[in-house]
Amino acid sequence: MPSLPPDTTFAVTGSTGRLGGRVARRLAAAGVAQTLLARDPGRAPRLPGAVAVPGSYGDREAVVRALRGVDRLLMVSAAETADRVDTHRVFVDAAVEAGVGHLVYISFYGAAPDATFTLARDHWHTEQHIRAAGVPFTFLRDNLYADFMPGLVGDDGVIRGPAGEGRAAVVAQDDIADAATAVLTGAPDHTGATYDLTGPEALTLGEIAAVLTGTTGRTVGYQPESVAEAYRTRASYGAPDWQLDAWVSTYTAIAAGELAGVTDCVPRLTGRPATPLADVVR
Repeated sequence: MPSLPPDTTFAVTGSTGRLGGRVARRLAAAGVAQTLLARDPGRAPRLPGAVAVPGSYGDREAVVRALRGVDRLLMVSAAETADRVDTHRVFVDAAVEAGVGHLVYISFYGAAPDATFTLARDHWHTEQHIRAAGVPFTFLRDNLYADFMPGLVGDDGVIRGPAGEGRAAVVAQDDIADAATAVLTGAPDHTGATYDLTGPEALTLGEIAAVLTGTTGRTVGYQPESVAEAYRTRASYGAPDWQLDAWVSTYTAIAAGELAGVTDCVPRLTGRPATPLADVVR
């Protein structure tokens, strides 16, 4: 970790979740004091040098209070909702009002206004708002989480979706956390940068199924679906239309080749190779 200027202050959102919690633990292990913003501070991890405070994304006044005097902020994207971009805008504006010195935003690989994956559009709009706000920033655009690949498997041991033979360069959450920690602690060197965080190789869902078979001992297969079949098989969950669109477009984005690029950003930021899927799920 680079040497920090005296009294550099840090804040982390999402510490009750898998990614924000990983970053918070890494900062604490490095002896960095931090403020943990949480909807329910009682659920935040108890870490040396960490103070948990109220800071729900949509509560502008609470966020301004929590972030006064913060030099470096990790903004993990909020939970998926229909109005997530509006919530993000409230949070970013509050961070600017509080005088945050550098904002590191967890975005998504291929974020664009016309991205096939519908939620990647939300990330693009959030990025644009951060740019317009004028706060120094760094964007970490994560590919699909390697850690979540076992969750794609149905009860019958089959991954189903309209991904065709497309590929995704799935990335380990530990790699993202290491990269985010490196950016936060070395923030001046990353001002204005966008990093596409990926795993070491791009895999088809058939290849992902084979990796899961080899590492878990459970036979896993992949069965391509049509888009119509994908909507029909997921309709039984009773999810709103925007959520169905997000679920299905995860697969169609893979089919379109929009998640297939492999980058060297994880090695460059962390100083070690990106973690293969087999090592993540083993």
